[in-house]
Amino acid sequence: MAAVQRLLRAAASGGSAMAAAARRRMTSLATDQAPSAAAGFSFAAEERVRRRPMAERNVQWVFLGCPGVGKGTYASRLSRLLGVPHIATGDLVRDELASTGPLAAQLAEIVNQGKLVSDEIIFNLLSKRLKKGEDQGESGFILDGFPRTVKQAEILDGVTDIDMVVNLKLREDVLVEKCLGRRICGQCGKNFNLACIDVKGENGLPAIYMEPLLPPNNCMPKLITRADDTEEVVQNRLRIYNDMSQPVEGFYREQGKLLEFDLPGGIPESWPKLLQVLNLEDQEELKLAAA
Repeated sequence: MAAVQRLLRAAASGGSAMAAAARRRMTSLATDQAPSAAAGFSFAAEERVRRRPMAERNVQWVFLGCPGVGKGTYASRLSRLLGVPHIATGDLVRDELASTGPLAAQLAEIVNQGKLVSDEIIFNLLSKRLKKGEDQGESGFILDGFPRTVKQAEILDGVTDIDMVVNLKLREDVLVEKCLGRRICGQCGKNFNLACIDVKGENGLPAIYMEPLLPPNNCMPKLITRADDTEEVVQNRLRIYNDMSQPVEGFYREQGKLLEFDLPGGIPESWPKLLQVLNLEDQEELKLAAA
């Protein structure tokens, strides 16, 4: 972590400047060779992404973390701040299912049968998304919750360059409580959280306070609990994730790309500290604080 922080030490003042500063300081982390695991995957020529020197592109980061930790929240905030796309593979699968693309029927059959989507399909969707963004003038990206296995990480290195991997961490008891408080509005589709988390520090674990994310009055009677947000399912999901994630964390740690960040609380407490670790500034929040 200290090595990554040293690479990101100099702060910048605005979105594009921040991205440029972060990009320059990650140059030494770029990898020049594609792992052999990617050789077994065939990508259409029109879906191949051109590798560009780091000085000519924006940051290319990965966000990891347990289910419910808030990867999407922080990745999307950084995406807006740095002016890079936020890409979640789950969204890519849903978008393809809703399209008339060549993979839609195959994906529908896989999903309906409750099977896992193959690495080859995921990487073809990802390559297509990155190539589309490149053609539209996008530069850089933040991947959300992917890769999940060492094999996927090796193949990803063969598809594109990853500069840094941010691993968000949170106490497991807090994660469970947070997941059990999740609600979705059945009408507007927005996500909320009814849990007011106030856990004391003990046994070397930090105290955590998170305010609930309450819905407006018109959404309250329409709230839905996800079928898989039961304590047994959540704990099992966390156990599976921990077993799968450790080798991936080790893979990126050996490359010197892993930045581990312990969330100190909710968004008001965690966002400024995450920016501090990344040596970035949110100009909009600074303006509001000064007003």
